[in-house]
Amino acid sequence: MPIALYPGSFDPITNGHIDIAVRAAKIFTEVIVIVADNLQKTCLFSVDERLEMVRESLKDIKNISAAKHRGLVVECIEAYKATVIIRGLRALSDFDYEFQMAFTNRELNSRADTVFLMPSVNYTYLSSTMIRQIAQLGGEVKGMLPECVRRKLVEKYNIQKK
Repeated sequence: MPIALYPGSFDPITNGHIDIAVRAAKIFTEVIVIVADNLQKTCLFSVDERLEMVRESLKDIKNISAAKHRGLVVECIEAYKATVIIRGLRALSDFDYEFQMAFTNRELNSRADTVFLMPSVNYTYLSSTMIRQIAQLGGEVKGMLPECVRRKLVEKYNIQKK
């Protein structure tokens, strides 16, 4: 089976992201989670902090690794000898954007096939943005993301309040 890339900003990584990564790891020989340094987004965590959280969250899955990348994800196709880009679809609203991105990636690199995976129904509502908003307002995010990530998120917002 081919090597798959699972790119995203992962700011922070959620249980939904982990669910998709685990599903992909059952299908592909190797899954490389690409922590993107997206210039269009203002992230709460640095790329290095996000990479550390991704690695900690997925450390027990033997065929998943993580790396950071700044630039076009299709550049990683060649660098990692991958042929598949994994994207998660939570709802129909995700589809339009993901569909456009899949075709654009294939136009940029003909080897870049996209495979869409749906998370467990338990995680279809999760988004990093929503989790950050809840945490920022002091709400409980337990069960939405790994405990190691929850602690860092709470710590980050406590530091910002001081």
